[in-house]
Amino acid sequence: MKKGVIAKTPKQALTRSCSKQTDLSAWKASALQMTGRRNEQKLSKDKQQTTSENADPKQDSLEEALSYLKKAKERTPLKNEVLQKHLVTVEKIAQEKGLAPEELDFLLNIALSGKFAEVVSTRLLKNLVPTSAITADSVTSAVSWLCVGKCSRTTQMLFLKWLIAMFDFIEQKEQVNALYGFFFSLLQDEKLFPFACHVLYLITRKKNVKPFRVRKLLDLQAKMGAEPPLQALLLLYKNFSPEMVSITLPTKTKIQFKNSENPWKMAISNIKRRLCGAPPASQPSLINTACPQTRKRKWNNKLVLPACSVQSSCSAVSQRTHHIDLIVHSDAFPVEQLQTFPQLLENIHCLELPSRIGSVLANPLLLHYVNCVSDDSVYRRMYYWMGQTLREECPWHKFENQPFELEFKDFLRKIFEAECFLQEGFSSCEEFLYRSLPFWDGYSCRSQVLQLVTWIPLSTFSEMKSYLFKPLAQLFFTSSLYFKCSVFESLREMLLNWLNWHLMQTDTTTKLNADLLNTTLSGLVSSVADLIHFVGWLSTVALSLENNSAFLMHFILDFYEIVSDVYLKYNLPLVVMPPAGVFYTALLSMDSVCLDHLCYIMHRYRANLISAKQNLQAKKTVLQFKFSSQTCQEYNQYITAMVGCLWTSNVFQKDFHHQGIHMDPEVLEKTRVKGYRKSFNIVYHPALTGYAMLFLQEAQPEDKTPNFQLIQGRRWEWYLEYLYSQELRGLKLFIESSIHRASQRSQTQTSK
Repeated sequence: MKKGVIAKTPKQALTRSCSKQTDLSAWKASALQMTGRRNEQKLSKDKQQTTSENADPKQDSLEEALSYLKKAKERTPLKNEVLQKHLVTVEKIAQEKGLAPEELDFLLNIALSGKFAEVVSTRLLKNLVPTSAITADSVTSAVSWLCVGKCSRTTQMLFLKWLIAMFDFIEQKEQVNALYGFFFSLLQDEKLFPFACHVLYLITRKKNVKPFRVRKLLDLQAKMGAEPPLQALLLLYKNFSPEMVSITLPTKTKIQFKNSENPWKMAISNIKRRLCGAPPASQPSLINTACPQTRKRKWNNKLVLPACSVQSSCSAVSQRTHHIDLIVHSDAFPVEQLQTFPQLLENIHCLELPSRIGSVLANPLLLHYVNCVSDDSVYRRMYYWMGQTLREECPWHKFENQPFELEFKDFLRKIFEAECFLQEGFSSCEEFLYRSLPFWDGYSCRSQVLQLVTWIPLSTFSEMKSYLFKPLAQLFFTSSLYFKCSVFESLREMLLNWLNWHLMQTDTTTKLNADLLNTTLSGLVSSVADLIHFVGWLSTVALSLENNSAFLMHFILDFYEIVSDVYLKYNLPLVVMPPAGVFYTALLSMDSVCLDHLCYIMHRYRANLISAKQNLQAKKTVLQFKFSSQTCQEYNQYITAMVGCLWTSNVFQKDFHHQGIHMDPEVLEKTRVKGYRKSFNIVYHPALTGYAMLFLQEAQPEDKTPNFQLIQGRRWEWYLEYLYSQELRGLKLFIESSIHRASQRSQTQTSK
């Protein structure tokens, strides 16, 4: 081992001056050169002395410990004080600073060579914490020791655990894939079987799927039963080559590989926590060198394609290996060289996704590939990696992850962007939300979590209600107004994604799968209806809690704007009216935007109901539309209330909804309010009185006191045109579609 990092002056041959030289300038140049060389040597000695003075004593002690382990005799007694001292030194430095690649390679060989007792080998393996990368040569050397068989089964099992935990740190994974046959042979050992399955799952490529291996896995399944690790490996084989695996396998397994805590994760977290900010360039780092401005964890590092290509040599040592790999696998195009979209089109038939499956998330070209090529193996690999990462790194599940919340936010943001690109949610994200929302505080990663909620795929409402809506509602009622608005926005986007998915399914429908579409559509209608009713209940309670906030009402009406148009715009045979708690609150709102928005929504409800009734009578719908008389009755009651309020000034007379604003005349007389019937028409409505005042100021600028009674007859129509000019589009559409006859009658009477 080299001691420290000492700058040595390279050996230089002394230049002798020529004996025949007589030029004075040449002699001066030679003298200056000799003087400069002496100064350089002096500076080199000073630097060497300074470096030795500033040498890290811990590094010296580590090198001393490594030197002892190398020279120690085999089977040195465990009670040897010198051995114990150096083991403690290795453990302390590895846990505090980590080990360089060459140090890790040395200790890995010592641990697996059987030189010391099993207890010593176990202690060494548990402290193999890397500072940067792990070379593939180290893994190859370690596997060679396993072939010799000098280490125990317990040590071999611990090595496989270490290999699984450190898989993301290994460089040149193609070289590890070359050891596929050895890892496959470990399936015979019952103790090593689950860990061998896990390693094979990580390194399996399409070229590794062979008929004899499939037969072996099927024999193991017949012998051992449906073990989750074996099921996962068989499913991966089937995704790569479905013609080789003919048996039926479950597509979704809750836990494929046991996600037990390993002794290396905490050490890596502690080292990162001590590296506050970006480390210096000269310091060994656990973070991604491509992004030195932020601390990237192991899983975040995996979002970037490896800089080393399978067809370009990364070092002189691995150059020969790459040439061999290039000869054997010349038909595969390395994704590291994929730079442009034309390259993707030319090589899409021979493109193989990288071992870092997470790098697909941050690469638009690879997302195009995933979107175009139907390869279930990609989703299986993504499902396993993403699900494991989300469970391990969630900041509200584990306290030690809280310092890395910003990085976890960035990770969730990249997942969301990938889902938006693919127009499809990841099933692992769905499972993560179902498991984590009951423990979520509603604050950590709020916007990112609610964004992921929008891409939860369509499922039965009973499942979503227990796993998603129930914990979300508990947070909803105890959180701030802005959290409530964010939840409504998220549910609105979820509904939009469901409806857009239905449109895509409808466009690709043929006569052959029409029956299947009807079955799917029936489930979609039921789930969408349940979601709308849930949001209606949530909206009614939220408005009561927030004192009918106009800000909250905007988000609620945005949701119902989509609901009002699902039949015509999204071709879904469903019409659901908003609850009375939402409708009457918006109708009597003091905010003109809310009132205008409600008018537009009721206009769209009218268009959808008329079209649905016409198509029902003509029997044009593919799926029988369940036209509810109760829906029409509720709509008619709402329209009666709106017309009575805004137009006919019968606000308290003809509204017979059980939650409406009908009041007996005797009660109204006792209020002693004059002209109470006109209190909510388009002149006196609290949301429109400001427009009425501005209209009177323009019509009669000399009158300082506005008189609303002047707005009648012809001026009523002028005032109506004035409202239309103020961008109240919803009010205009509602009046023209619902009460245009009354408007025409009034125009005729005033013209006479």
